[in-house]
Amino acid sequence: MADDDQSKTSVVIGGRSFVGRHLVARLLKLGHWMVRVADSDDSLELDPSDNNCDRTLNRAISTGRASYFHVDVRDKSSIVNAIEGSSVVFYVDDNDSCNNDFISGYTLIVRGVKNVISACQECNVKRLIYNSTADVVVDASHDIHNAKETLLYATKFKNVYCELKAQAEATVLLANDTDGLLTCALRPSNIFGPGDKQLLPSLIDVAKSSWAKFIIGSDGSMCDYTYVENVAHALICAEAALSSHMVIVAGKAFFVTNLEPIGSWEFSLRVLEGLGYYRPMVKLPDVVVKLIVYLIKWMHSKTNSRNISNSSVRNIVQIMSHTTTYDCSAAQQHIEYSPVVSLDEGIQATIESFSHLAKEPSSLILDEQSKMEQLLGGGEVAEILLWRDERKSFSCFCGVVSLFYWFCQCERTVVSSTTQLLLLILVSLYGYSLLSTEVFSFSKFEVSETVMKSSVTNTVNMWNRVSGVIRSLARGSDWSLFFKLVVFLYLFKLLIVNSFPISLGIALAFSFILFFVYEQYEEEIDGIIGLLNELARWSVVSVTTKYLN
Repeated sequence: MADDDQSKTSVVIGGRSFVGRHLVARLLKLGHWMVRVADSDDSLELDPSDNNCDRTLNRAISTGRASYFHVDVRDKSSIVNAIEGSSVVFYVDDNDSCNNDFISGYTLIVRGVKNVISACQECNVKRLIYNSTADVVVDASHDIHNAKETLLYATKFKNVYCELKAQAEATVLLANDTDGLLTCALRPSNIFGPGDKQLLPSLIDVAKSSWAKFIIGSDGSMCDYTYVENVAHALICAEAALSSHMVIVAGKAFFVTNLEPIGSWEFSLRVLEGLGYYRPMVKLPDVVVKLIVYLIKWMHSKTNSRNISNSSVRNIVQIMSHTTTYDCSAAQQHIEYSPVVSLDEGIQATIESFSHLAKEPSSLILDEQSKMEQLLGGGEVAEILLWRDERKSFSCFCGVVSLFYWFCQCERTVVSSTTQLLLLILVSLYGYSLLSTEVFSFSKFEVSETVMKSSVTNTVNMWNRVSGVIRSLARGSDWSLFFKLVVFLYLFKLLIVNSFPISLGIALAFSFILFFVYEQYEEEIDGIIGLLNELARWSVVSVTTKYLN
């Protein structure tokens, strides 16, 4: 191959990854590059729904400006086959190449980088640009404010992936100016955009869970985000700087962001609201957030769980709990980087690309009746307990309190209290009859046919439910139901049988309060209950996994 052709040939290892797809498309749009797409898939499969990256690549392959190579970074010979005759290699691995397994992650990330460096030196490649991550300097427990590249690697990494990326980045930088190979690394922060498989899906997982009701991190934390097109642009800027033999660029790492720090929750809410998801209003105290993070990490370590929902919550909580902002002045000055897509434009493009994950419109329609109103039957009882008519509800509340005092607090027997109450009612009615003839309207007791049918239907349904519960318990097949019944009977004995008057009074008083309060704060209370259920379920899984293993 001629030197002129070699100077125009680039290889993108990881070319089918999230960042790799956009880098390939951007190189091809520049018009003067021959691009080799190298990835671990045996053959190239284009996504017909991708109207940007894959469409550009498809046209380039048909004209011969792009080609595909199967590469296994664990096999140096396959790397040599892909990069031989090229002048620059971009190494862009995927951020799910580790799955928190240190051995396999080390083989793919660290050993893979060493094989790529060795292959570049063997094939006389001039430049190697490595796409690292800003998380290599992020400590799991401290904030970072406008960090510069002089900041040392973290001593306690967020996860295995970040630790391995730090090792790989250091390996690339140490290889600079060895056998004519110039290297540098970029550290983008929180990459997002069309095709994202990590940040946005994690946010959507959390939005669909019980955690969606709360601000689960510090609402004052700030983060830097980087739109994927800007990462691709920065990689090309770094290549141009290296080709000019700039000593200050070679062997260096550079932070890359959108240069627009934003509140962590502000970014998330803009994306989720654009997709139609609920906006949380309740902020959990910092001490609760820290406890939740600790519990999630502990259960994650005990179960070695790869559950998508669990890891999504853990990732988002980590992002939201700390400030992580970076100073990109070095990238601006030395590789002449500046964002080509603003944060607002990037968020809008991302929302449009994830429209298939938007919340269904039908789920946004509120029921005509609240959950409590449906539970109470939607009749007069519901109106009283939910304080629809405050005068009627207050009158009923006073009446219930009076009856409770009459039967439970006065030191009389039930028979004596009932007799005296009936006598009082009789005297009152007789006195009223002397003043008005309308008292005879009370002498008729009528029940409509509809009310009778409803009462009988409710009685039958209740009987059938009780029968079903008894049959299920007799079979011994539903341990969850058995456990619930045991707890209920124990609480019934503890609260009702042993202290009936007090329990009855508390129940009557709270029935006029709890239903009303729940209806007013239904979303928040449901969120707390769901959150506690998830933590309880994770605890059960961790305990059972520990003892089964």
